[in-house]
Amino acid sequence: MASPDDDQDSFPTDYEIAQSTEMEPIWDLLEPWDLGNDDLQYYGEYKAKVEHHAVERLREDAEDREQNLVLVTGMTPTPLGEGKTVTTVGLGQTLNHIGEEAMIAIREPSLGPVFGVKGGAAGGGYSQVLPMEDINLHFTGDLHALTSAHNLIAAMLDAKLSQGNELNMDVNEVSWPRALDMNDRALRETVIGLGGKTGGTPREDGFLLTAASEMMAVLCLAEDLGDLKERVARVIVAYDDDGEPVTVDDIEATGPVTMLLRDAIKPNIVQTIEGTPAFVHGGPFANIAHGTNSLIADKAAFGMGDYLVTEAGFGSDLGAEKFMNIVCRLGDMTPNAVVLVSSVRALKYHGQDMWPADFDAIEESGIDAVERGFENLDKHVENLQKFGVPVVVAVNRFPEDSDEEVQTVLDHCRDDLDVRAAESTVFAEGSEGGVDLAERVVGAVDENDPEDFTHLYEDEASIKEKIETVATEVYGADGVNYTGSAEDDIERMEELGFEEFPVCLSKTFHSLSDDASKKGAPEDWTLEVREIYPSAGAGFLVALTGDVLTMPGLPADPAAADMDIDADGNISGLF
Repeated sequence: MASPDDDQDSFPTDYEIAQSTEMEPIWDLLEPWDLGNDDLQYYGEYKAKVEHHAVERLREDAEDREQNLVLVTGMTPTPLGEGKTVTTVGLGQTLNHIGEEAMIAIREPSLGPVFGVKGGAAGGGYSQVLPMEDINLHFTGDLHALTSAHNLIAAMLDAKLSQGNELNMDVNEVSWPRALDMNDRALRETVIGLGGKTGGTPREDGFLLTAASEMMAVLCLAEDLGDLKERVARVIVAYDDDGEPVTVDDIEATGPVTMLLRDAIKPNIVQTIEGTPAFVHGGPFANIAHGTNSLIADKAAFGMGDYLVTEAGFGSDLGAEKFMNIVCRLGDMTPNAVVLVSSVRALKYHGQDMWPADFDAIEESGIDAVERGFENLDKHVENLQKFGVPVVVAVNRFPEDSDEEVQTVLDHCRDDLDVRAAESTVFAEGSEGGVDLAERVVGAVDENDPEDFTHLYEDEASIKEKIETVATEVYGADGVNYTGSAEDDIERMEELGFEEFPVCLSKTFHSLSDDASKKGAPEDWTLEVREIYPSAGAGFLVALTGDVLTMPGLPADPAAADMDIDADGNISGLF
């Protein structure tokens, strides 16, 4: 098997590796867990959804297992990503390789990032989930179902407005945009209802990415189909002339919307390169929503292994913070260990004061740049330790990394930070490249006391206290400045009885601060919160900071431009 030091040109592409892997039929793969034809909804030979009754049975089976939860997160990444999904998949495979029973749960890719900057999101190398091209494209149709459900609400809402408006909705207080699973900056702000009387009620509108829709968050936090329906019903879509909320139930959309999500809520299950079952379900963004896969998938996975390895989006200031303060709170879960993914490239990225980043200069820089970037890594370690969970740093090795650079990071973590750390080469070597990491994770889990886990704030804290706790304790801000409608929004949230909701701060993923150009661990700055709105169905409040976008745009050279398919159906450029 290729090593990480082999010439990059000789190393097979992710697609070539995937195509050369002999997959096991999904019904054979899942036979050891007594999941048969009545329990699975098949999507071809290698993909399936787990039926509701089987999910419930797996939840019951979980009561007899240890249920060790391992969260994979990362330091502030470069725009290229540092390998959280690769590490998640590789760690799950390796835990099985060393004799543990482990399952994997990750998010579904969104077509926006797939065709934008990031490309595919199914792991990579010898640590990926299969079939990778299906997972990265339409998969089982979940994101399309969510898009349709979201837009059905929008259509029924506008029908109510244009057909008498018996709910007395304020046209300027409609809070439900359209959704699309594709990056399209031209749709961020639109005007709809043109074309005279038959065109509806003219008003300002816009689109967000499906992954940023509250429907995605609702699906991923729902316990079952009944809970999903209750959550959909209470989603707020507008406010009336008296300032009272108008919900999905008020516009009579609850039933049909839930009907569209009947299959989407069933968790998808596939396999890794090495045959470890993997749940791939849901895909909320961590800079808009809570950034983790579905609770349903997690709870089912607990019934199939003593370890569950899952991941949270972007850096730990976003995904992991939300996982600890929102997902664990609403899902009644306790993490047993956290793996913080770092890389020499990311450390060098934070070791230079340049925006946008010059990746040629990053690659050419040396140990000094790595050491200057430690302040970012150190801040993430410090933040995670505040939750009372042991931290293991994984140094995800890239081909251009030198032995000296990798060892410098390991020595810093072990000697200066006094945390477990291991080099990871699971991309190039699969489970053989993750043994040191897996053993350190098992050691951390064995020494962990679940009673030590804590949220950073209490339910009873005020909305401002919650926001300011995250800003100061996690981001490193001196305080919070409320601009725009934020103060009025907080007053409204309190009047509506949402003050006990956890907060979901929407912030750039390029920096610990709200300024994407600031690297390392910025000091002497104030977080700016400009708007706060309820995700009443999901059960949290969203606080918008800086200039975060809910509808990204494509770059000048999108990843899609390098993708192609030949007459035989062979795909190139997706990975």
